[in-house]
Amino acid sequence: MRVAVTMSMMLAWSITTPLPVQQPPHADTAPVSDRIDTLVAPSVLQNLSTIPHVVEVNLTAAPARLALYPGKVTDAFAYNGQVPGPTLLVHEGDSVIVHFHNELPEATTIHWHGMHLAASMDGSPLYLVPAGGRTDYVFKVEPDRAGTYWYHPHPDRRTGFQVAKGLYGALVVLAVHDPLPKSIPDKLLILADNRLLADGSPDLPDRDSPAGQIDQENGREGPVIFVNGQLHPSLTIRAGEVQRWRIVNASAARVYRLAVPGATMIQVGSDGGLFEHPREVKEVLIANSERVEVLIRGTGAPGSKTALVDLPYDRYVPQTRPDDWDQTRDLLELRYATEPPVRPVTIPAVLRPIAALDTTQAVAHQVVAFSQGLINGKRMDMDRVDLRARVGTTEIWEIDNLVGMDHPFHLHGFRFQVLDRDGVLESEPRWKDTVNVPKHSTVRIIVRFDNFAGRWMFHCHILDHEDDGMIGILQTY
Repeated sequence: MRVAVTMSMMLAWSITTPLPVQQPPHADTAPVSDRIDTLVAPSVLQNLSTIPHVVEVNLTAAPARLALYPGKVTDAFAYNGQVPGPTLLVHEGDSVIVHFHNELPEATTIHWHGMHLAASMDGSPLYLVPAGGRTDYVFKVEPDRAGTYWYHPHPDRRTGFQVAKGLYGALVVLAVHDPLPKSIPDKLLILADNRLLADGSPDLPDRDSPAGQIDQENGREGPVIFVNGQLHPSLTIRAGEVQRWRIVNASAARVYRLAVPGATMIQVGSDGGLFEHPREVKEVLIANSERVEVLIRGTGAPGSKTALVDLPYDRYVPQTRPDDWDQTRDLLELRYATEPPVRPVTIPAVLRPIAALDTTQAVAHQVVAFSQGLINGKRMDMDRVDLRARVGTTEIWEIDNLVGMDHPFHLHGFRFQVLDRDGVLESEPRWKDTVNVPKHSTVRIIVRFDNFAGRWMFHCHILDHEDDGMIGILQTY
């Protein structure tokens, strides 16, 4: 089985002995074009159905013996025996049936992050699958939902533990009519960090220990960062070539500030799929649980190299800011083939129409105030409903971050559009399910609660905060 890994960062206060960060291999003198890319995409779940537009798959969460860190086989959790889990690949309009088997020694769920489906299929802690249990997740992929999503466990108080042990994977919804040229190679990159002990097992300190308290405050990070469960893999690109990168941030707390020096980066999408208009960017910020879609155009010379890098980003309170937070990290090596440049493909100026939700139709304005570990001054109570909304109505929510560290806000079941950030209007409407709310700032969103009544989670997606009860419950009726 190939090497794999997950998420987090060695803090200066940790009392454990972590594995060292593995450095990128030294370059040799072989021509770039003679090398094989080392980045390996997760396998795709096999469709058991022969019925058109029906995707039926088996997915099992179980203990496994894996090398999360190269050369260090340890006890892990895995979907279908691999980390990251296999990719669920579907099309708009498909009916999806996931036969889920929980062979873990504890209860779990699968949350289909970003998907619009019935509350009973959402995989929240309200619908636990017990140890040894099984359930079927059944949902239909609606039109205009093409994009990059992901799945992960969402049990009460144990999400961070189970994700750190290896439970996460991608869900890709393909468009019926994709506006981007079919000739563009499509690459999936799942970013996840981890903090590992000397035996290769995840470093998960007791919550009441000094290291555990720092994780609870800061959000658990690790000094090694993996792409598709690999350390410093490589990709090859020809000068002039365009590649489509679907990037998932599966980390518990880390925010990535991504750049590719020496290449042109065009952002074409985020959580809810493609933008209306592509935009050229020098870097892109992706908070934990967010996704981005970017086009990478090779603008370097044949035979040269560059990298996907993570630039410093200060999301922290000063008391728990890691000493190495301001380091730039290489995540992936991008090699230019020695062949002559190719003619770049043309990128459409309009990718898809996105109608702005009408603010004049909003029937309510809600305030969601984030403080440390609390939403509106409360911790989650699964018997309490915090907010209510009528199905078929539109609301404006104001997300206020009252503290000195970033908090990513995630709403289950319903996508939204960001209206403004600290009063600055968004340039155009885009679909989101997660938005980072920087320290001492306010983000306003607009959401329409279509189709499904039930109870839903909204929460900070720093997994330690989520597990500490930084969750509210929305009732749609």
